[in-house]
Amino acid sequence: MTTTASPVTPRALALAHYAGRALLERVLARHGVTFHQSVTLRVVAVADGAVGRDELVGEVTGSLKEPESVVRGVVEELVAAKLVEADPADAARLRLTGAGRTLYDTTTAETAGISARVYADIAPEDLAVAGRVLALITEHANAELARV
Repeated sequence: MTTTASPVTPRALALAHYAGRALLERVLARHGVTFHQSVTLRVVAVADGAVGRDELVGEVTGSLKEPESVVRGVVEELVAAKLVEADPADAARLRLTGAGRTLYDTTTAETAGISARVYADIAPEDLAVAGRVLALITEHANAELARV
């Protein structure tokens, strides 16, 4: 498939984001998990051990740009679903349960295959440029959010 180069626009970024998110949400729906739950579960899954509840909420709030109250609700959903639990050594910290680890590993493997197909014919140097541009756009957008 050949595409012509076009400028990066907010619409182009949004279309790419929503296409990728739709693919992810199809995987998550098969496992009964929402996008917000998946993002939150990932933070716990990749942490080196248990993660502080406030640290978790802060990281997810920063990533999703959702109010803290929404993210705290998502954390409680994960606890209620027995995907994360309080660390017995420190109840203010959360860790994955066995079911949480299985869910995270399964959805990660499924989405990795999809991502591999999506990115398969894109040159590594193009992905590197795109990564730098997206990092700058994110940095600028976050700075703008901090101003308003």
